[in-house]
Amino acid sequence: MTAFKRSRIRRKTHRLIATKYPTVGVFDDLASDPGDLRAAFILEALTNDRLAAQRINLLPDEEIIAGPVDSGASIVMAAFLHADEAGGRFTDGRLGGWYAACELETAIAETMHHNDRRLRLSASGFPNPIQIRELIVTIKADLVDVRGLQKDRPELYRDADYSASQAFASEIRWPKSPPPENGVVFDSVRRKSGTNVCIFWPSKVPLPVVQGDHFEYQWDAAGHPTVMKLTNVAL
Repeated sequence: MTAFKRSRIRRKTHRLIATKYPTVGVFDDLASDPGDLRAAFILEALTNDRLAAQRINLLPDEEIIAGPVDSGASIVMAAFLHADEAGGRFTDGRLGGWYAACELETAIAETMHHNDRRLRLSASGFPNPIQIRELIVTIKADLVDVRGLQKDRPELYRDADYSASQAFASEIRWPKSPPPENGVVFDSVRRKSGTNVCIFWPSKVPLPVVQGDHFEYQWDAAGHPTVMKLTNVAL
């Protein structure tokens, strides 16, 4: 595989998720050893998400994290265990990752794009409102840096075909010769000058996860989107 560079990333990042997901997880504030936590996540997955029970086995004990109620540990674990079966740009269906943007505007552009695409595939997609909340984490990790490689490695930046970028990520996430990489920092495809990160391991997402602002994405009957920042939202 072609050599790649690593960069030490120390950046405040923004992740946007639907507000339908709870702010407090069932295992937050659970003091337990990794074996007990693993068993608890498997039990929860059996009644919630069949793939999560498989994905938990891809994480070593040190990657099964828990914390106080306000730590956001369960939110982090959910990003890895309850991910889209199709994967993302740098994650395949085996295990999710912590995707976030270094700018709030980039996070909005990314999530607007993916929600818009999903709604357009549905005959009843519009009109539609989706409420979103911001999760703020300061990432401190050495990441594989593929920024500025759109010409040299265009397969990593395809608009919708993630097969090549997923294969690339798989090689560095599960290398034949350990240790694995922490994740990838890359240019946003959805917002010019934007920067994204994909963190491969829960332990590399520092706690606590801070709850930020709330937004509502709105599509009218014709499918035209708008973004509105919400105020006075109770956490």
